[in-house]
Amino acid sequence: MPNIVTRFAPSPTGFLHIGGARTALYNWLFARHHGGKFLLRIEDTDRKRSTDEAISAILSGMEWLGLNWDGAAVSQFERSNRHRTVAEEMLAKGKAYKCFATPDELAALREDARANGTQFRGDIWRDRQDEAPVDTPFSIRIKMPRDGSVTIEDQVQGSVTVQNNELDDMILLRSDGNPTYMLAVVVDDYDMGVTHVIRGDDHLNNAFRQIQIYKAMGWPEPIYAHIPLIHGPDGKKLSKRHGALGVDAYANMGFLPEAMRNYLLRLGWSHGDDEIITTEQAISWFNLENIGQSPSRFDFDKIDHLNNHYMRQLRGEDLLALIKDNLENSLQRPINTEEAARIVKALPALSERAKRLDDLLEGASLFCNTRPLTMTDKASEQLTSDIRVSLGTVAKNLAALPVWNGADIKSAIMKFAEANDMKIGKIMQPIRAAVTGGKQSGDLVETLEILGQSEAVERLQDQATA
Repeated sequence: MPNIVTRFAPSPTGFLHIGGARTALYNWLFARHHGGKFLLRIEDTDRKRSTDEAISAILSGMEWLGLNWDGAAVSQFERSNRHRTVAEEMLAKGKAYKCFATPDELAALREDARANGTQFRGDIWRDRQDEAPVDTPFSIRIKMPRDGSVTIEDQVQGSVTVQNNELDDMILLRSDGNPTYMLAVVVDDYDMGVTHVIRGDDHLNNAFRQIQIYKAMGWPEPIYAHIPLIHGPDGKKLSKRHGALGVDAYANMGFLPEAMRNYLLRLGWSHGDDEIITTEQAISWFNLENIGQSPSRFDFDKIDHLNNHYMRQLRGEDLLALIKDNLENSLQRPINTEEAARIVKALPALSERAKRLDDLLEGASLFCNTRPLTMTDKASEQLTSDIRVSLGTVAKNLAALPVWNGADIKSAIMKFAEANDMKIGKIMQPIRAAVTGGKQSGDLVETLEILGQSEAVERLQDQATA
């Protein structure tokens, strides 16, 4: 296969949509699989809707996903002169023509065509170039073929054919001199050497029109792969009513980029029954043949499951780095070195039950020296007056331990229970309430060991003397 070049070409009119993120991922994987180039083009020709904030959101979303692009991001707007040159070249070749129709005339003709059940082709000036008025603004339209058909051997949709007489003479250059999206896309893809256009299947109809520009200019046509759109859980096109749509929103919700890449990969592509697919495996395995033809449904339960898997693969140090800012915001203070060391030890166990990063915050905060602990109602209910006396004795027994480890801690608590003819659960539950305040935590003995002898004893004493 020749040198592969793919591109991702978002419009900067908002955040990086999750569907766009999947398109970017597929382009990135295909290029990386073949050792080719993955290019980024910002399609900012719509000056009224394009914003610097949206461009920043797209770039940061790509960076968060780990989809590095080759070279600098290209601004489509900055290439407008090149687009105009191509339109004028097509005009000179007789592949395009001047259209002097006003917007009102075109609107009326469209309405007539709709009323009569005919197709509007916008070609009222196609065969009237000798009648061209002087000093009158004009747009440039492509002269579409009227006979035959065009077939796209799409790598996902299969062989798709459209009759040429169904294609309108689309505008290439507006009367104000600005190129249209349809022209700019083709010129940019050709100039950038794009070999494979991988994009949503809502662009399939555009491809039949865009191919005519390639043919008119004598340029080689790219290989197309139009991937189905992503639907919500209800089977309808993913929209705002389904919840978070931007990549930044998913990052803020506590998802890891590794999990998002894995999930988006499987949201329309498969490799047997494999569900957990590392980035290295994805690059090695990815192809266009295994992209399905049916829309995929976004499922938060599945991405939560994947996120849990990837969280469990991280070291405590890595997890702490990811939650540190949010943890300190919730505490309203920085964490100290001692607290950080405890949290690092605790996070692997805490991640076993967590779906998202924010799920770790409550458990992590447990290992910070914020005393006396705020007690939940359920925890307070367990600390009866009799139990508080028992906690005082347990605190003394634990304080007397010469070595602070899990085995000795558990042994000391069990000896207390036996000496006082108590079932182990009757004392373990109050101890948990006293040292956690009712916050979620893992194994109690492990929690006590990580807290350290001084902190664990002092928390028990807080409740014993309350």
